Order: sequence, then structure tokens, then C-alpha cells
Amino acid sequence: MVVGVDRVRAGLQTDQFACVVVASDVSERAKEKVVRLAAARKIPLLHGPRADVIGARLGKPGVMVAGVVDRALARGLAAASADPPQMEA
Repeated sequence: MVVGVDRVRAGLQTDQFACVVVASDVSERAKEKVVRLAAARKIPLLHGPRADVIGARLGKPGVMVAGVVDRALARGLAAASADPPQMEA
């Protein structure tokens, strides 16, 4: 799992992720840099909880976006998500 706007953006540019988890309170900067790129690359977006909740679960401060590398983990997250994976710009 890769966290942070800049690191996730770099990973998207090299097709590293099975999906990207996006915080419900995602910033405009993160939307502009990550969400649009993920949608353009056809990487599924999973809507997660608030950034502080994601961060707490990962032992980090607030996390706006997280790139999931492991395909099995991505499938599990998608199955557990209330929303089906999205492709949006």
C-alpha cells in the first residue's frame, strides 16, 4: 500500500495499483492530481472514510489517497466497500 498524493500519483504513472482508496473528504489537490489520473488509467476508485480514519487505520496522520498494490487486497476492499468501484474524473 502506498499513501500520499505525490507517491500515489507516481505509482499511477507506472501502473502499480490494482485500485486507489479515496477519502470521503478528499482535497481538491488530491482530486486534481490523483483521482483524475486514476480514472484516465482506468484504475478502480474505492470511496473510503474520512482521511483521519484511513490514517488512523494505517498508523499515519490523515491519508487522502492510498494506492493498493496487492490485487487480492484490492478485491477484498472492493467486496467490503458499500460502493462498487468507480471510474470518475
